[in-house]
This record gives sequence, structure tokens and C-alpha cells, in this order.
Amino acid sequence: MPDIFDEVAEDLRAERTRQFLVRYAGAMAGAALVVLVAIGGWKAWQWHRHLLDVRAAEGYTALIAEIGQQAGGATKAGDLADAKRLAGYAASAPAGYANLARLRAAALYEQGGDGKAAQRQWAAIAAPGSGALPTIRDLAILLGAQHEMDGKNAAAARAGLQTLNRPGNPWQPLAQLDLALLDIHAGKTASAGALLAEVSANPASAPNLRNLAQGLIAKLKG
Repeated sequence: MPDIFDEVAEDLRAERTRQFLVRYAGAMAGAALVVLVAIGGWKAWQWHRHLLDVRAAEGYTALIAEIGQQAGGATKAGDLADAKRLAGYAASAPAGYANLARLRAAALYEQGGDGKAAQRQWAAIAAPGSGALPTIRDLAILLGAQHEMDGKNAAAARAGLQTLNRPGNPWQPLAQLDLALLDIHAGKTASAGALLAEVSANPASAPNLRNLAQGLIAKLKG
């Protein structure tokens, strides 16, 4: 008797399986097709991204090499022309190469005497959605703030530098030194001395920064 019950149960399971396959075979095949199409689409997208990165790298390398070979950079007009070419490249390049080009363009704009254009490049790198790595983004903030330190926008410079004054940030020692210089200019010698002491004591500070901080501390003490 147990054998009969087992056979009946097995037949029922087989029949249910057959009915399930008949009923849902189309849907299962469709789902499998969707998965295959999705995988194929993902791989195609990855290949397309790789191709764009390769082309961007070739374009950036060629542009930098061409700029380096030209004599235009010997004049301010040449610097500005090269900066515009880099900014134009950045407008359509993938984020990584675009932000490298913007950094180079900003340096050339500043060298050519167009600080506002340089500031626009740094701001583009620091903007949300630029795709810049945190270190590159923070470098742009630092450079933009340093450019404003000697002008009428010292408050904006201070605000930018304060965002970098946090433990673990690779630009913290430089930011603290710049903040100390702003404090010295504003007559806040106590807070300047405290910042300089942090720079001097920070193992992450470069030797030249520590020496500079120590020299400024000595001057503040008279």
C-alpha cells in the first residue's frame, strides 16, 4: 500500500510540474530572454564606456603634448588660448579627464591673467555632480580659495578653506596655513598661532610647511 500511495503522489507531482510548465513556459522563456538582453546591454554599455575612456585618454594626451610643444605658452595670450582649448576639451570629456583638463586650464588662465576664468574652472571641479575624486575636488577648492585670499573675497576664501580643515584631509595642512595667514592679516594672532602650531605638529605636514609654520610662529612671538 505505501508503494501505491508513493506512486500516486509522484504522478501528481509530475502532473503539477507538467501543468506548471505548460502554463508558464512562455513567461519563463520571456524572463530568460529579458535577462539575456539585460546582460548583453550591460556588457555593451561597459564596452562603450571603455571605448570613450580610451578616446578621452588619447585626446587628452595629444592635447597636452601639443600644448607643450607650442611656443604659445611663452606669452599670456598663448596661455589663455591653450586654456580655452583645454576648457573646450573638458566640456565633452568623461569626468576624470575633464577635471584634469579643467585643473590645467585654470592654471593657464591664472598664469595668463584671467583669474575669473580660472575660478570658473575650479568651481566646475568642486561642483556637485562633477564626478571629481574627493582629492581633486578638494584641491580645486584649495586653489580657488588661495586665489581669493589677496582680493576682496577673503570671506569666501576662508569658507572654502574651512571645509578642508578636517583630520584626514590631505590638504588640511595647507588649508590651515592659509587660514593662519588670513588671521594674521586680520590681526587675529592668537588663532593664527594655534593653527600654525597644528601645522607644525602634524606628521602629515610636508617638511617645508612645518618649517614655514615654525618661522611664522617665531615672528608672531616677536
